[in-house]
Amino acid sequence: MRNAWTAALILSLALGAAPARAAVTVIGGGLAEACSHAALSGEVAVRFEDLCTNALENEFLNVRDRAGTLVNRGVLKLRRAAYADAIRDFNEAVRVKPDMGEAYVNRGAAILGQRRFADSLPDLNRAIELGVQEPAKAYYNRALAYEGVDDPKSAYFDYQKALELA
Repeated sequence: MRNAWTAALILSLALGAAPARAAVTVIGGGLAEACSHAALSGEVAVRFEDLCTNALENEFLNVRDRAGTLVNRGVLKLRRAAYADAIRDFNEAVRVKPDMGEAYVNRGAAILGQRRFADSLPDLNRAIELGVQEPAKAYYNRALAYEGVDDPKSAYFDYQKALELA
């Protein structure tokens, strides 16, 4: 188990102590792309959420870009610990594009932020099943959830997998 805690420490330093978040790249110019850049670059100011909202309300977006913009706005909210608001965006992203893994991994991260460890596991499992651009974050979040439900063996294996992928 010592290795699990060492892996957890290394991942915490690499990914941050909070649940890891995964943004979605949106290209093509305009507000949706600016929203994507804000989410990917770690912005936290509310004004960046407004870019996303304006893109959703005023730009013609295909299904993937609409779902991605919802995920990105949710990521911006998640950074400010506005978990309930972020979950609403992730729920809508799942409704729009049910096969977008990033929506699930981020909804799982928001639920983790609320310390609802068992409730986060279905979303984190679904994200891993669907595949995400940064799978280490999904495994790291699931390891946190397993720790929260007192399943150190599963946490150990997910920390190891996250470390391998990071």
